[in-house]
Amino acid sequence: MAKMVLLAAFVSISGTDLSSYTRKAELTVEVEDKEVTTYASLGWKEVLGGLKSGELSLEFLQDVAATKIDSIMWPLLGTVVPFVVRLDNAVKGASNPEWTGSILINGWNPIEGSVGDEASVSVGYPTSGAVARAVA
Repeated sequence: MAKMVLLAAFVSISGTDLSSYTRKAELTVEVEDKEVTTYASLGWKEVLGGLKSGELSLEFLQDVAATKIDSIMWPLLGTVVPFVVRLDNAVKGASNPEWTGSILINGWNPIEGSVGDEASVSVGYPTSGAVARAVA
């Protein structure tokens, strides 16, 4: 079984490579289950897949200097923008798939933390529309 350590993941939002600010990335996708049990199910619950949804959760190291992460993300608030994520920053391929889609930038936390903490920002953005996986 192959093993992998995330050392150089790639994260792009709205066409901007944010990998140098990102220290955690998680893309989750799920399908809601819809119960379709009938008497013919003989006491067994039956389900079908319903609507699909996803979320891109990220943790950034904050930087409020001009042209840095805060000035990149703030104008995107309230908009739907494209995203791209890969396990490695190398080009996408069979051993480095790429996931793409759109997310709603529904929040931004310019200040987050306690005394002595590094300045970081944790966000979770819902996907809007399909999430695709590509290897070529």
